[in-house]
Amino acid sequence: MQQLMKQAQKMQQQMMAAQQELAEAQVSGTAGGGLVSATVTGDGAVVAVKIDPKAVDPDDVESLEDLVVAAIRDANRAASELQAEKMGPLSGGMGGLGLPGM
Repeated sequence: MQQLMKQAQKMQQQMMAAQQELAEAQVSGTAGGGLVSATVTGDGAVVAVKIDPKAVDPDDVESLEDLVVAAIRDANRAASELQAEKMGPLSGGMGGLGLPGM
């Protein structure tokens, strides 16, 4: 039982380290061939949006709005992939503790 507790503590520490790493990591996504880019942290918080002046058309704001949304979605997709890469091995290991339903 003590070995199981040590294993669980080690996994918890690894999980916390991975979560911290995700919070500090940044990934980017683009839309419109790079006219709009968005940067998010590994845990999904938007930290920057860049818009190329060529994308700004006062008569077509809707297209720019669509590009911003698409860039953020692309960045969030990259963040999800990073999360799976960092957290996947840890969450998959929960069953290795011998706990039912984990």
